[in-house]
Amino acid sequence: MGRGRRVEQWQRLNPPFSIPGGATAARLSGAERTVDRKRRFIGEDLFKVDTKGRVSIPASFRRVLAAGDPDWQDGQNPQVVIVYGDEKRNYLECFTIEAIEKIYDKIEKLPRADKRRRALQRLYSTHAFTTSVDETGRMVLPAKLRKKIALEGEAFFAGTGEAFEIWKPETYDAEMDKDLTEDDGFDPDVDAAVYLDGDEEG
Repeated sequence: MGRGRRVEQWQRLNPPFSIPGGATAARLSGAERTVDRKRRFIGEDLFKVDTKGRVSIPASFRRVLAAGDPDWQDGQNPQVVIVYGDEKRNYLECFTIEAIEKIYDKIEKLPRADKRRRALQRLYSTHAFTTSVDETGRMVLPAKLRKKIALEGEAFFAGTGEAFEIWKPETYDAEMDKDLTEDDGFDPDVDAAVYLDGDEEG
């Protein structure tokens, strides 16, 4: 099935952004909030990017951003941290506030003089910025970032679990399977679901 048809099917399965029953983050019970925060970015979508860099975010992604923003309340705009990285990266990686804080906690456990800590700080703090989703479900991608990944006209969104990525569609198509080459533990021609076998506990 082509990417276009997969996107159309996914869009039909995802209604506009809302919190069931009109509940706000402040009113959710502890159990409900725990469930919300275990949600992941799942799916793919394709959206237009206008000349000012405004692009819509998939409705289900917006719900995850809201659930992962401790300060979010109904009527407010959820925040998102966009990591753009250095010249080696040709996509944007987007995190909820809670997810990026977990990454910062891991980085800060490394010794201050550790080169890995400095490299990670540069990636996730220096080459990143925080923005928000507006009331129409859109965010603005600055010209600097659009130029970096050669984004024009359309943006491809790919959920990766705790984050989602924004790509130029043609770049995504070219890069998607590039690293999935055959080796002793991996066969690119089989259904990836087989690699879950034997991983269950018990």
